[in-house]
Amino acid sequence: MSVYKKFLGQTMVYGISTVFSRLFNFILTPIYTGVYQKGVYGIFTNMYANASLINAVLAFGMESTYFRYLNKFEDKKQQVYNNSFLCIAFISLLFLITGLIFSSSIAGYLATRVSDIADYKQYVSFFLWILFIDAICVIPFAKLRADGQPFKYSIAKFLNIGCFVGFNLVFIYLIPANIKHNWIGAEWFASWYKHQWIGYVFVANLIASIVTLIYLLPEFMKLQLRFDSKLFSNMFSYSWPILVANLSFIVNENLDKIVLQKLLPPEIADGEVGIYGAVCKIAIFLSIFITAFRLGAEPFFFSHAKEKNARDTYATILKYFVIALSVLFIAIIANIELLKFFIRKQEYWVGLPAVPYLLLGYVCLGIYMNLSIWYRLSDQTRFGLYISVAGAVITIVLNVILIPRFSYMGSAWVSMLAYFVMMVLSYVLGQKYYPIPYNLKKIFSYLIISTIIVFSSFFVFNKNIYIGNAMLIAFVVGIAYFEKGDLMKILKR
Repeated sequence: MSVYKKFLGQTMVYGISTVFSRLFNFILTPIYTGVYQKGVYGIFTNMYANASLINAVLAFGMESTYFRYLNKFEDKKQQVYNNSFLCIAFISLLFLITGLIFSSSIAGYLATRVSDIADYKQYVSFFLWILFIDAICVIPFAKLRADGQPFKYSIAKFLNIGCFVGFNLVFIYLIPANIKHNWIGAEWFASWYKHQWIGYVFVANLIASIVTLIYLLPEFMKLQLRFDSKLFSNMFSYSWPILVANLSFIVNENLDKIVLQKLLPPEIADGEVGIYGAVCKIAIFLSIFITAFRLGAEPFFFSHAKEKNARDTYATILKYFVIALSVLFIAIIANIELLKFFIRKQEYWVGLPAVPYLLLGYVCLGIYMNLSIWYRLSDQTRFGLYISVAGAVITIVLNVILIPRFSYMGSAWVSMLAYFVMMVLSYVLGQKYYPIPYNLKKIFSYLIISTIIVFSSFFVFNKNIYIGNAMLIAFVVGIAYFEKGDLMKILKR
Protein backbone atom coordinates (compact mmCIF):
# COMPACT_ATOMS: atom_id res chain seq x y z
CA MET A 1 0.00 0.00 0.00
CA SER A 2 2.97 2.32 0.53
CA VAL A 3 3.59 2.15 -3.23
CA TYR A 4 0.11 3.52 -3.97
CA LYS A 5 0.50 6.05 -1.19
CA LYS A 6 3.68 7.39 -2.75
CA PHE A 7 2.11 7.49 -6.20
CA LEU A 8 -1.06 9.17 -4.93
CA GLY A 9 0.86 11.67 -2.83
CA GLN A 10 3.03 12.92 -5.68
CA THR A 11 0.12 12.90 -8.13
CA MET A 12 -1.99 14.96 -5.70
CA VAL A 13 0.72 17.60 -5.41
CA TYR A 14 1.07 17.79 -9.19
CA GLY A 15 -2.70 17.65 -9.44
CA ILE A 16 -3.30 20.56 -7.06
CA SER A 17 -0.76 22.75 -8.85
CA THR A 18 -2.11 21.73 -12.25
CA VAL A 19 -5.73 22.26 -11.23
CA PHE A 20 -5.11 25.72 -9.79
CA SER A 21 -2.82 26.84 -12.60
CA ARG A 22 -5.31 25.65 -15.24
CA LEU A 23 -8.22 27.18 -13.33
CA PHE A 24 -6.42 30.51 -13.19
CA ASN A 25 -5.90 30.15 -16.92
CA PHE A 26 -9.56 29.20 -17.30
CA ILE A 27 -10.52 32.49 -15.62
CA LEU A 28 -9.17 34.16 -18.74
CA THR A 29 -11.69 32.38 -20.99
CA PRO A 30 -14.68 34.54 -19.97
CA ILE A 31 -12.42 37.59 -20.14
CA TYR A 32 -11.21 36.79 -23.66
CA THR A 33 -14.64 35.81 -24.96
CA GLY A 34 -16.11 38.93 -23.33
CA VAL A 35 -13.52 41.34 -24.70
CA TYR A 36 -12.66 39.86 -28.09
CA GLN A 37 -14.97 39.04 -30.97
CA LYS A 38 -15.05 35.38 -32.05
CA GLY A 39 -12.93 36.19 -35.12
CA VAL A 40 -10.19 37.71 -32.94
CA TYR A 41 -10.40 34.79 -30.49
CA GLY A 42 -9.92 32.55 -33.52
CA ILE A 43 -6.48 34.16 -34.02
CA PHE A 44 -5.61 33.29 -30.42
CA THR A 45 -6.75 29.67 -30.92
CA ASN A 46 -4.88 29.29 -34.20
CA MET A 47 -1.59 30.71 -32.90
CA TYR A 48 -1.54 28.41 -29.87
CA ALA A 49 -2.48 25.42 -32.01
CA ASN A 50 0.55 26.06 -34.26
CA ALA A 51 2.76 26.63 -31.22
CA SER A 52 1.78 23.23 -29.79
CA LEU A 53 3.02 21.49 -32.92
CA ILE A 54 6.36 23.28 -32.72
CA ASN A 55 6.69 22.57 -28.99
CA ALA A 56 6.62 18.84 -29.71
CA VAL A 57 9.45 19.17 -32.23
CA LEU A 58 11.65 21.29 -29.95
CA ALA A 59 11.24 18.92 -26.99
CA PHE A 60 12.44 16.09 -29.29
CA GLY A 61 10.98 13.40 -27.03
CA MET A 62 13.77 14.10 -24.55
CA GLU A 63 11.55 14.38 -21.47
CA SER A 64 10.54 10.70 -21.55
CA THR A 65 14.05 9.74 -22.66
CA TYR A 66 15.46 11.59 -19.64
CA PHE A 67 13.26 9.64 -17.21
CA ARG A 68 14.03 6.32 -18.89
CA TYR A 69 17.81 6.76 -18.97
CA LEU A 70 18.01 8.06 -15.41
CA ASN A 71 16.75 4.67 -14.27
CA LYS A 72 18.58 2.70 -16.95
CA PHE A 73 22.00 4.25 -16.24
CA GLU A 74 21.93 5.23 -12.58
CA ASP A 75 25.69 5.85 -12.59
CA LYS A 76 25.39 8.44 -15.40
CA LYS A 77 22.68 10.76 -14.15
CA GLN A 78 24.70 13.91 -14.79
CA GLN A 79 25.56 12.82 -18.33
CA VAL A 80 21.90 12.06 -19.03
CA TYR A 81 20.93 15.52 -17.78
CA ASN A 82 23.64 17.21 -19.85
CA ASN A 83 22.81 15.33 -23.05
CA SER A 84 19.05 15.87 -22.76
CA PHE A 85 19.39 19.59 -22.20
CA LEU A 86 22.08 20.23 -24.83
CA CYS A 87 20.05 18.38 -27.46
CA ILE A 88 16.97 20.54 -26.88
CA ALA A 89 19.04 23.73 -26.52
CA PHE A 90 20.74 23.18 -29.89
CA ILE A 91 17.48 22.47 -31.73
CA SER A 92 15.69 25.39 -30.06
CA LEU A 93 18.45 27.88 -30.82
CA LEU A 94 18.50 26.78 -34.46
CA PHE A 95 14.72 27.17 -34.58
CA LEU A 96 14.85 30.65 -33.01
CA ILE A 97 17.44 31.98 -35.45
CA THR A 98 15.70 30.49 -38.49
CA GLY A 99 12.29 31.74 -37.34
CA LEU A 100 13.53 35.30 -36.83
CA ILE A 101 15.05 35.33 -40.31
CA PHE A 102 11.85 34.10 -41.99
CA SER A 103 9.32 35.79 -39.69
CA SER A 104 7.77 37.81 -42.52
CA SER A 105 7.13 34.71 -44.62
CA ILE A 106 5.63 32.87 -41.63
CA ALA A 107 3.35 35.84 -40.91
CA GLY A 108 2.18 35.88 -44.54
CA TYR A 109 1.28 32.19 -44.30
CA LEU A 110 -0.65 32.52 -41.04
CA ALA A 111 -2.62 35.67 -41.84
CA THR A 112 -6.01 35.24 -43.50
CA ARG A 113 -6.01 38.86 -44.76
CA VAL A 114 -3.16 40.94 -46.20
CA SER A 115 -4.03 43.77 -43.80
CA ASP A 116 -3.24 41.50 -40.83
CA ILE A 117 0.32 40.59 -41.88
CA ALA A 118 2.00 43.40 -39.89
CA ASP A 119 0.28 42.25 -36.69
CA TYR A 120 1.04 38.61 -37.41
CA LYS A 121 4.74 39.43 -37.79
CA GLN A 122 4.72 40.70 -34.21
CA TYR A 123 2.77 37.65 -33.05
CA VAL A 124 5.34 35.38 -34.68
CA SER A 125 8.24 37.19 -32.99
CA PHE A 126 6.62 36.82 -29.58
CA PHE A 127 5.97 33.13 -30.11
CA LEU A 128 9.48 32.41 -31.36
CA TRP A 129 10.89 33.62 -28.05
CA ILE A 130 8.13 31.95 -26.00
CA LEU A 131 8.76 28.59 -27.69
CA PHE A 132 12.54 28.92 -27.30
CA ILE A 133 12.37 29.72 -23.58
CA ASP A 134 9.74 27.06 -22.85
CA ALA A 135 11.78 24.44 -24.72
CA ILE A 136 15.01 24.99 -22.80
CA CYS A 137 13.02 24.75 -19.55
CA VAL A 138 11.70 21.26 -20.39
CA ILE A 139 14.60 19.26 -18.92
CA PRO A 140 15.08 21.44 -15.80
CA PHE A 141 11.37 20.89 -15.12
CA ALA A 142 11.79 17.16 -15.71
CA LYS A 143 14.73 17.13 -13.27
CA LEU A 144 12.51 18.56 -10.53
CA ARG A 145 10.03 15.73 -11.11
CA ALA A 146 12.75 13.07 -11.26
CA ASP A 147 14.34 14.38 -8.06
CA GLY A 148 11.02 14.12 -6.24
CA GLN A 149 10.49 17.86 -5.82
CA PRO A 150 6.82 18.29 -6.74
CA PHE A 151 6.45 21.34 -4.50
CA LYS A 152 9.26 23.23 -6.22
CA TYR A 153 7.81 22.19 -9.57
CA SER A 154 4.39 23.44 -8.46
CA ILE A 155 5.76 26.81 -7.34
CA ALA A 156 7.30 27.29 -10.79
CA LYS A 157 3.97 26.53 -12.44
CA PHE A 158 2.08 28.85 -10.08
CA LEU A 159 4.60 31.59 -10.78
CA ASN A 160 4.17 31.12 -14.53
CA ILE A 161 0.40 31.18 -14.57
CA GLY A 162 0.27 33.98 -11.99
CA CYS A 163 2.40 36.22 -14.19
CA PHE A 164 0.42 35.25 -17.28
CA VAL A 165 -2.96 36.02 -15.71
CA GLY A 166 -1.68 39.13 -13.94
CA PHE A 167 -0.22 40.75 -17.04
CA ASN A 168 -3.32 39.83 -19.05
CA LEU A 169 -5.40 41.78 -16.54
CA VAL A 170 -2.95 44.68 -16.71
CA PHE A 171 -3.11 44.91 -20.51
CA ILE A 172 -6.85 44.25 -20.85
CA TYR A 173 -8.23 46.27 -17.89
CA LEU A 174 -5.67 48.28 -15.91
CA ILE A 175 -3.98 50.20 -18.73
CA PRO A 176 -7.28 51.12 -20.47
CA ALA A 177 -8.63 52.28 -17.10
CA ASN A 178 -5.49 54.35 -16.55
CA ILE A 179 -5.90 56.04 -19.93
CA LYS A 180 -9.65 56.58 -19.48
CA HIS A 181 -9.34 58.18 -16.02
CA ASN A 182 -6.12 60.03 -16.82
CA TRP A 183 -4.14 58.52 -13.97
CA ILE A 184 -0.38 58.81 -13.57
CA GLY A 185 1.39 57.93 -16.82
CA ALA A 186 -1.84 57.96 -18.85
CA GLU A 187 -0.30 60.05 -21.62
CA TRP A 188 2.63 57.66 -21.99
CA PHE A 189 0.37 54.57 -22.06
CA ALA A 190 -1.91 56.22 -24.64
CA SER A 191 1.09 56.83 -26.93
CA TRP A 192 1.61 53.11 -27.58
CA TYR A 193 -1.38 51.13 -26.26
CA LYS A 194 -3.60 49.40 -28.87
CA HIS A 195 -7.17 48.88 -27.72
CA GLN A 196 -8.33 45.21 -27.75
CA TRP A 197 -5.12 44.02 -29.45
CA ILE A 198 -4.77 40.22 -29.07
CA GLY A 199 -1.00 40.60 -29.18
CA TYR A 200 -0.94 41.62 -25.52
CA VAL A 201 -1.98 38.07 -24.60
CA PHE A 202 1.21 36.83 -26.24
CA VAL A 203 3.30 39.54 -24.56
CA ALA A 204 1.94 38.38 -21.19
CA ASN A 205 2.88 34.80 -22.07
CA LEU A 206 6.42 35.87 -22.97
CA ILE A 207 6.84 37.72 -19.66
CA ALA A 208 5.59 34.63 -17.76
CA SER A 209 8.06 32.40 -19.60
CA ILE A 210 10.97 34.73 -18.79
CA VAL A 211 10.03 34.79 -15.09
CA THR A 212 9.86 30.97 -15.06
CA LEU A 213 13.29 30.78 -16.69
CA ILE A 214 14.73 33.00 -13.95
CA TYR A 215 13.14 30.82 -11.25
CA LEU A 216 14.73 27.70 -12.78
CA LEU A 217 18.24 29.19 -12.92
CA PRO A 218 19.46 27.00 -10.00
CA GLU A 219 18.63 23.92 -12.10
CA PHE A 220 20.48 25.41 -15.08
CA MET A 221 23.51 25.97 -12.86
CA LYS A 222 23.71 22.20 -12.26
CA LEU A 223 24.41 21.62 -15.95
CA GLN A 224 27.83 20.69 -17.21
CA LEU A 225 28.65 21.55 -20.80
CA ARG A 226 29.97 18.07 -21.51
CA PHE A 227 28.43 15.93 -24.23
CA ASP A 228 28.61 12.13 -24.04
CA SER A 229 28.25 11.18 -27.72
CA LYS A 230 28.14 7.42 -27.10
CA LEU A 231 25.35 7.76 -24.53
CA PHE A 232 23.52 10.23 -26.75
CA SER A 233 23.52 7.72 -29.59
CA ASN A 234 21.49 5.35 -27.39
CA MET A 235 19.27 8.17 -26.16
CA PHE A 236 18.60 9.36 -29.69
CA SER A 237 17.46 5.91 -30.85
CA TYR A 238 15.00 5.91 -27.95
CA SER A 239 13.80 9.51 -28.33
CA TRP A 240 13.18 10.00 -32.04
CA PRO A 241 10.20 7.60 -32.18
CA ILE A 242 8.80 9.45 -29.15
CA LEU A 243 9.33 12.73 -31.03
CA VAL A 244 7.28 11.47 -33.97
CA ALA A 245 4.70 9.97 -31.61
CA ASN A 246 4.40 13.25 -29.66
CA LEU A 247 4.18 15.22 -32.88
CA SER A 248 1.45 12.93 -34.16
CA PHE A 249 -0.36 13.32 -30.84
CA ILE A 250 -0.20 17.11 -31.12
CA VAL A 251 -1.51 16.80 -34.67
CA ASN A 252 -4.48 14.89 -33.26
CA GLU A 253 -4.97 17.56 -30.60
CA ASN A 254 -4.52 20.76 -32.61
CA LEU A 255 -4.58 20.16 -36.35
CA ASP A 256 -8.36 20.52 -36.45
CA LYS A 257 -8.11 24.17 -35.35
CA ILE A 258 -5.47 24.89 -37.99
CA VAL A 259 -7.29 23.05 -40.77
CA LEU A 260 -10.61 24.70 -39.87
CA GLN A 261 -9.13 28.06 -40.75
CA LYS A 262 -7.75 26.80 -44.06
CA LEU A 263 -10.73 24.73 -45.26
CA LEU A 264 -13.61 27.03 -44.34
CA PRO A 265 -14.53 30.18 -46.32
CA PRO A 266 -12.35 33.16 -45.20
CA GLU A 267 -15.36 35.21 -44.09
CA ILE A 268 -16.35 32.63 -41.42
CA ALA A 269 -13.07 30.79 -40.76
CA ASP A 270 -11.76 32.83 -37.79
CA GLY A 271 -15.23 32.92 -36.23
CA GLU A 272 -15.71 29.14 -36.44
CA VAL A 273 -12.23 28.56 -35.03
CA GLY A 274 -13.06 30.99 -32.21
CA ILE A 275 -16.27 29.12 -31.34
CA TYR A 276 -14.52 25.76 -31.40
CA GLY A 277 -11.58 27.03 -29.37
CA ALA A 278 -13.91 28.50 -26.75
CA VAL A 279 -16.05 25.36 -26.23
CA CYS A 280 -12.87 23.27 -26.11
CA LYS A 281 -12.06 25.18 -22.92
CA ILE A 282 -15.01 23.51 -21.18
CA ALA A 283 -13.23 20.20 -21.63
CA ILE A 284 -10.26 21.65 -19.75
CA PHE A 285 -11.35 20.06 -16.45
CA LEU A 286 -10.86 16.57 -17.82
CA SER A 287 -7.62 17.65 -19.48
CA ILE A 288 -6.39 18.96 -16.11
CA PHE A 289 -6.91 15.58 -14.47
CA ILE A 290 -5.12 13.74 -17.28
CA THR A 291 -2.18 16.17 -17.17
CA ALA A 292 -1.89 15.85 -13.38
CA PHE A 293 -1.93 12.08 -13.68
CA ARG A 294 0.79 12.10 -16.35
CA LEU A 295 3.04 14.39 -14.30
CA GLY A 296 2.90 12.08 -11.30
CA ALA A 297 2.68 8.77 -13.15
CA GLU A 298 5.51 9.04 -15.67
CA PRO A 299 8.45 9.23 -13.22
CA PHE A 300 6.66 6.77 -10.87
CA PHE A 301 6.14 4.14 -13.59
CA PHE A 302 9.80 4.25 -14.60
CA SER A 303 11.13 4.12 -11.04
CA HIS A 304 8.74 1.28 -10.08
CA ALA A 305 9.43 -0.87 -13.17
CA LYS A 306 11.95 -3.13 -11.43
CA GLU A 307 9.57 -4.13 -8.64
CA LYS A 308 8.22 -7.68 -8.66
CA ASN A 309 4.55 -6.64 -8.60
CA ALA A 310 4.95 -3.70 -11.00
CA ARG A 311 2.44 -4.94 -13.59
CA ASP A 312 -0.23 -5.58 -10.98
CA THR A 313 0.33 -2.06 -9.69
CA TYR A 314 -0.10 -0.60 -13.19
CA ALA A 315 -3.33 -2.56 -13.64
CA THR A 316 -4.77 -1.29 -10.35
CA ILE A 317 -3.83 2.30 -11.16
CA LEU A 318 -5.59 2.11 -14.53
CA LYS A 319 -8.82 0.82 -12.98
CA TYR A 320 -9.08 3.67 -10.51
CA PHE A 321 -7.92 6.14 -13.13
CA VAL A 322 -10.83 5.07 -15.37
CA ILE A 323 -13.25 5.40 -12.46
CA ALA A 324 -12.07 8.96 -11.81
CA LEU A 325 -12.22 9.80 -15.53
CA SER A 326 -15.77 8.44 -15.79
CA VAL A 327 -17.01 10.45 -12.80
CA LEU A 328 -15.49 13.67 -14.18
CA PHE A 329 -16.86 12.90 -17.64
CA ILE A 330 -20.40 12.73 -16.28
CA ALA A 331 -19.96 15.65 -13.85
CA ILE A 332 -18.89 18.09 -16.56
CA ILE A 333 -21.83 17.32 -18.85
CA ALA A 334 -24.29 17.22 -15.94
CA ASN A 335 -23.31 20.81 -15.13
CA ILE A 336 -22.62 22.15 -18.60
CA GLU A 337 -25.52 24.60 -18.30
CA LEU A 338 -23.50 26.30 -15.55
CA LEU A 339 -20.07 25.90 -17.11
CA LYS A 340 -21.17 27.54 -20.35
CA PHE A 341 -21.37 30.91 -18.56
CA PHE A 342 -17.58 30.95 -18.41
CA ILE A 343 -17.93 31.68 -22.13
CA ARG A 344 -19.65 35.00 -21.65
CA LYS A 345 -21.01 35.74 -25.12
CA GLN A 346 -23.91 33.62 -26.29
CA GLU A 347 -22.56 33.62 -29.86
CA TYR A 348 -20.07 30.96 -28.69
CA TRP A 349 -22.70 28.64 -27.15
CA VAL A 350 -23.72 27.29 -30.53
CA GLY A 351 -20.64 25.06 -30.29
CA LEU A 352 -21.70 23.25 -27.09
CA PRO A 353 -22.88 20.05 -28.91
CA ALA A 354 -19.21 19.36 -29.70
CA VAL A 355 -18.31 19.08 -25.99
CA PRO A 356 -19.55 15.49 -25.27
CA TYR A 357 -17.52 14.18 -28.23
CA LEU A 358 -14.45 16.16 -27.18
CA LEU A 359 -14.73 14.82 -23.62
CA LEU A 360 -15.11 11.23 -24.78
CA GLY A 361 -12.01 11.74 -26.88
CA TYR A 362 -10.15 12.97 -23.78
CA VAL A 363 -11.29 9.87 -21.87
CA CYS A 364 -9.77 7.65 -24.58
CA LEU A 365 -6.65 9.81 -24.61
CA GLY A 366 -6.20 9.50 -20.84
CA ILE A 367 -6.49 5.72 -21.03
CA TYR A 368 -4.08 5.63 -23.96
CA MET A 369 -1.51 7.65 -22.00
CA ASN A 370 -1.82 5.17 -19.14
CA LEU A 371 -1.53 2.16 -21.46
CA SER A 372 1.42 3.63 -23.38
CA ILE A 373 3.81 2.92 -20.53
CA TRP A 374 4.37 -0.58 -21.93
CA TYR A 375 6.41 0.50 -24.96
CA ARG A 376 8.42 3.01 -22.93
CA LEU A 377 9.37 0.45 -20.29
CA SER A 378 10.19 -2.25 -22.85
CA ASP A 379 12.31 0.15 -24.98
CA GLN A 380 10.00 -0.40 -27.96
CA THR A 381 9.18 3.25 -28.59
CA ARG A 382 8.73 2.56 -32.31
CA PHE A 383 5.27 1.21 -31.45
CA GLY A 384 4.35 4.57 -29.96
CA LEU A 385 5.33 6.05 -33.30
CA TYR A 386 3.14 3.59 -35.23
CA ILE A 387 0.13 4.16 -32.98
CA SER A 388 0.39 7.94 -33.04
CA VAL A 389 0.93 8.06 -36.79
CA ALA A 390 -2.20 5.94 -37.24
CA GLY A 391 -4.12 8.48 -35.15
CA ALA A 392 -2.61 11.38 -37.10
CA VAL A 393 -3.57 9.84 -40.45
CA ILE A 394 -7.17 9.44 -39.24
CA THR A 395 -7.15 13.05 -38.01
CA ILE A 396 -5.77 14.51 -41.23
CA VAL A 397 -7.84 12.50 -43.71
CA LEU A 398 -11.19 12.72 -41.92
CA ASN A 399 -10.80 16.41 -41.05
CA VAL A 400 -10.22 17.21 -44.71
CA ILE A 401 -13.35 15.23 -45.58
CA LEU A 402 -15.67 16.36 -42.79
CA ILE A 403 -14.75 19.98 -42.03
CA PRO A 404 -16.08 21.48 -45.31
CA ARG A 405 -19.45 19.85 -44.61
CA PHE A 406 -19.77 19.83 -40.79
CA SER A 407 -17.28 22.53 -39.68
CA TYR A 408 -16.06 22.08 -36.07
CA MET A 409 -18.53 19.27 -35.33
CA GLY A 410 -16.64 17.14 -37.83
CA SER A 411 -13.42 17.99 -36.00
CA ALA A 412 -14.92 16.88 -32.67
CA TRP A 413 -16.04 13.54 -34.13
CA VAL A 414 -12.64 12.94 -35.70
CA SER A 415 -10.81 13.75 -32.45
CA MET A 416 -12.92 11.22 -30.57
CA LEU A 417 -12.39 8.51 -33.21
CA ALA A 418 -8.62 9.06 -33.45
CA TYR A 419 -8.08 8.72 -29.70
CA PHE A 420 -10.35 5.67 -29.55
CA VAL A 421 -8.31 3.92 -32.25
CA MET A 422 -5.03 4.82 -30.51
CA MET A 423 -6.35 3.46 -27.20
CA VAL A 424 -7.40 0.15 -28.76
CA LEU A 425 -4.14 -0.27 -30.70
CA SER A 426 -2.05 0.42 -27.61
CA TYR A 427 -3.96 -2.14 -25.56
CA VAL A 428 -3.76 -4.88 -28.22
CA LEU A 429 -0.04 -4.38 -28.91
CA GLY A 430 0.75 -3.94 -25.22
CA GLN A 431 -0.86 -7.24 -24.27
CA LYS A 432 1.26 -8.94 -26.93
CA TYR A 433 4.65 -7.46 -26.03
CA TYR A 434 4.28 -6.39 -22.37
CA PRO A 435 1.14 -8.00 -20.91
CA ILE A 436 -0.47 -6.30 -17.91
CA PRO A 437 -3.45 -7.93 -16.14
CA TYR A 438 -6.00 -5.15 -16.56
CA ASN A 439 -9.51 -5.75 -15.21
CA LEU A 440 -11.26 -5.27 -18.56
CA LYS A 441 -14.69 -6.27 -17.32
CA LYS A 442 -14.92 -3.43 -14.80
CA ILE A 443 -13.09 -0.92 -16.98
CA PHE A 444 -15.41 -1.44 -19.95
CA SER A 445 -18.49 -1.43 -17.71
CA TYR A 446 -17.60 1.95 -16.21
CA LEU A 447 -16.74 3.42 -19.61
CA ILE A 448 -19.91 2.23 -21.34
CA ILE A 449 -22.25 3.24 -18.52
CA SER A 450 -20.67 6.71 -18.16
CA THR A 451 -20.87 7.28 -21.93
CA ILE A 452 -24.57 6.34 -22.01
CA ILE A 453 -25.27 8.67 -19.08
CA VAL A 454 -23.38 11.57 -20.71
CA PHE A 455 -25.09 11.39 -24.10
CA SER A 456 -28.50 10.81 -22.48
CA SER A 457 -28.01 13.82 -20.21
CA PHE A 458 -26.98 16.11 -23.06
CA PHE A 459 -29.11 15.02 -26.01
CA VAL A 460 -32.11 13.16 -24.49
CA PHE A 461 -32.72 15.20 -21.32
CA ASN A 462 -31.56 18.45 -22.98
CA LYS A 463 -28.77 19.23 -20.48
CA ASN A 464 -31.19 19.23 -17.51
CA ILE A 465 -28.94 19.94 -14.52
CA TYR A 466 -31.11 18.07 -12.00
CA ILE A 467 -31.45 14.88 -14.03
CA GLY A 468 -27.77 14.98 -14.97
CA ASN A 469 -26.59 15.27 -11.38
CA ALA A 470 -29.06 12.62 -10.21
CA MET A 471 -27.50 10.20 -12.70
CA LEU A 472 -24.05 11.27 -11.52
CA ILE A 473 -24.94 10.47 -7.89
CA ALA A 474 -26.39 7.10 -8.92
CA PHE A 475 -23.19 6.30 -10.82
CA VAL A 476 -20.98 7.17 -7.85
CA VAL A 477 -23.14 5.08 -5.50
CA GLY A 478 -22.88 2.15 -7.92
CA ILE A 479 -19.09 2.44 -7.98
CA ALA A 480 -18.96 2.56 -4.17
CA TYR A 481 -21.05 -0.62 -4.03
CA PHE A 482 -19.05 -2.65 -6.54
CA GLU A 483 -15.66 -1.40 -5.26
CA LYS A 484 -16.52 -1.54 -1.55
CA GLY A 485 -14.12 -4.43 -0.88
CA ASP A 486 -11.04 -2.63 -2.22
CA LEU A 487 -12.17 0.70 -0.79
CA MET A 488 -12.50 -0.77 2.70
CA LYS A 489 -8.97 -2.17 2.48
CA ILE A 490 -7.63 1.21 1.42
CA LEU A 491 -9.46 3.02 4.23
CA LYS A 492 -8.19 0.53 6.84
CA ARG A 493 -4.60 1.08 5.70
